[in-house]
Order: sequence, then structure tokens, then C-alpha cells
Amino acid sequence: MSYGFNAKRGLIVVKARLWGAEGKATLSLALDTGATGTLISQTRLIELGYDTSTNKELHQITTGSGTEFVPVISLDKIAALDQEQADYPVLCHNLPPSAGVDGLLGLDFFRGQYLNIDFRNGLITLT
Repeated sequence: MSYGFNAKRGLIVVKARLWGAEGKATLSLALDTGATGTLISQTRLIELGYDTSTNKELHQITTGSGTEFVPVISLDKIAALDQEQADYPVLCHNLPPSAGVDGLLGLDFFRGQYLNIDFRNGLITLT
């Protein structure tokens, strides 16, 4: 199945469903082939019932403002572009409000699959 996006404007934004102890939510994630891992807003994860403060596993990330160490947690489930992943590790970090998204859908979500980003027709296909 293919999903449309506006190829002439800014970020490619993908809708993703996340499940947690407090329910489920639909988040807007930027499709980011420059990010090796998927990153979700710590604020949104807390709203879903995840405790990001007790996690001892930290991962180093490089942002536009420097290097930071952020918690890694395992999501109950994430679904995007007709693909579902259970027990899925994500980085927890709040992006600036100006980013306009709840996180980044990184390369780890696409590994082992075929991802086609068709800018001419504004379509994403993941199989």
C-alpha cells in the first residue's frame, strides 16, 4: 500500500499509532532517513504511561545543538505505513516545538524492508 505526501513542502510526516499502559495515541513522526533510530517525544511517551525516568540505558545522539545522552525504552507496539512492531526500542527526547512533529521514524523501522519514496508522485511505499 502507498501513502501520499506533499513532495513540494518540508518534512515527510507519517502518522504512527503507539500503545502504552495508558492507552494508544496517533503521533506525527518525520520520516528521517538520516536518523539511525526512531525517536519519540518524552512528553508523549509519559502521556502513554511509559516511565522514562528510571531507565538506566542511555544512548548517545547527535542533534543540531550538540551531543546528548537520552533514555531508551521499549514500546508495547508501534504501527506505521501498514507495518507493526512489538517490543520496539525507541529513543526518548523532546524535539523543539518548532519541529512540528512528535518524533522521528528512523532507519531502524525500515531495515529488512523495501522503502520507496517517490517524490515525483508524492508516494511512500513500504513492503
